[in-house]
Amino acid sequence: MPEPVSGPVPARVMVPGEAVGEVLRLDEPLSFWGGMDPSTGRVIDRRHPQVGESITGRVLAMPFGRGSSSGSSALCEAVRAGTGPAAILMGEPDEIVALGAIVADEVYGTSFPVVVLPVDGFVGLVTGQQVEVAADGTVQPA
Repeated sequence: MPEPVSGPVPARVMVPGEAVGEVLRLDEPLSFWGGMDPSTGRVIDRRHPQVGESITGRVLAMPFGRGSSSGSSALCEAVRAGTGPAAILMGEPDEIVALGAIVADEVYGTSFPVVVLPVDGFVGLVTGQQVEVAADGTVQPA
C-alpha cells in the first residue's frame, strides 16, 4: 500500500477552486453516465471495485475518466442534487470531467476543483485521508 501524501503536491488546474475533504480513491476509472447515481452520489456500476461508495462531498481520486460525453451532464446533475464531489483529482486530464464542473458553475453557481496530479502525487492518495486542494491546485494533507 502506498504511503499517504505527506506534503504539498503541485498539480495542473483544469477547473479552479478550493476544497477540503476525505479522499475516495478509485481503483479503476468511473463512467459518471450510468456508473454513478446523481440522485444519491453512489457508485452503481456493479463491476466497479468501489460499487456502493458515495462520492458526495468527498475528494474523488481517479486515474482517468471513462465513458461517454454524457458524463459531464451526470456530474452537473449530481452538483444540482447536492451529491457531487468536493473535488476531483486525476492522474490524467479528462475534458469531459472538467466540463461537468464548468457547466455546474455556469448553470447552478456551484462548482468543484478538477486538478491533474503528477504520477508520484496521485499514487500517494489514500482512501480516508483528509486533503486540502488549494486555489493553485496544490494538494496536501488537511
